[in-house]
Amino acid sequence: MSAESPDTLGLLTEFYSEKLASLLRHQAHARLVRQYDANNTYQYIINREEVQIGWLATAIADGGGTVPESAPAPPPLAKSKDTAHALFQDDVQTAQQFLDRWRPRVEAMDNARHRGMLRVILGETREQQRFFEQALAGRTDLLGRRTAPGGPAQGEVLPARWIE
Repeated sequence: MSAESPDTLGLLTEFYSEKLASLLRHQAHARLVRQYDANNTYQYIINREEVQIGWLATAIADGGGTVPESAPAPPPLAKSKDTAHALFQDDVQTAQQFLDRWRPRVEAMDNARHRGMLRVILGETREQQRFFEQALAGRTDLLGRRTAPGGPAQGEVLPARWIE
């Protein structure tokens, strides 16, 4: 374990908090977007954000910091006929705001290892933004094309992961 400067730990902790809030927002959105291909994309994004949160938590703990235990819960969302479109728009905008806010700060970091890790997360955030832009354009092949012709998957996913 190596102690990081207070500035580096503060930056990593703030970044962690924002990524955790993003993860919670995407989890809430996935509960409302039921179209199979779009929901699978949310599941992919959620998985990647969980990995990113793990990287950040390790970096904070290794540097002698304390990992924030929670982030503000996303606002409650109501379902309507345009819910998915509105959520995709929100996700595009919040990703852009995140990228605009963090790119200059990441590039100004002295710690090359942490800068590299945060660059990867920023790159994946841009990839997520592209998924949402494609979903807004009506595309369903967000994670790749099917090997068999037939268009998008039929049906919807359940609103909860587990049913007991």
